[in-house]
Amino acid sequence: MIEIHESGEDYLETILVIKNNKGSVRAIDIAKARHFSKPSVSRAVSVLREQGYVDVIDGKIELTQEGRQIAEDIYEKHQLLMAMLMRLGVDEETAAMDACKIEHTLSPKTFACLKAHFKKK
Repeated sequence: MIEIHESGEDYLETILVIKNNKGSVRAIDIAKARHFSKPSVSRAVSVLREQGYVDVIDGKIELTQEGRQIAEDIYEKHQLLMAMLMRLGVDEETAAMDACKIEHTLSPKTFACLKAHFKKK
């Protein structure tokens, strides 16, 4: 498995969210969601395709099984971290930004402990 960087994880998470909301994903959808230029998104998607995380079929971007797994893991971390931060009194916008930063560096072991603790409450 190729090590994926934070920006790649963010792209995969964005693709997952758009796919869940719209049913299909095009580069322009990602550009709008991330506030990036379409050429920047095209380059990133190309790299993700080379790494085996996405397929592009008729202009539609699909997550591969491996890409979907990474995206779902990152999204789960984001959602839990955001909920925990908001429960502590952090406003939604700040919680979303901070969760995005933390989700990439949190070890699987620490996340499992946080998840178990949060589910108890």
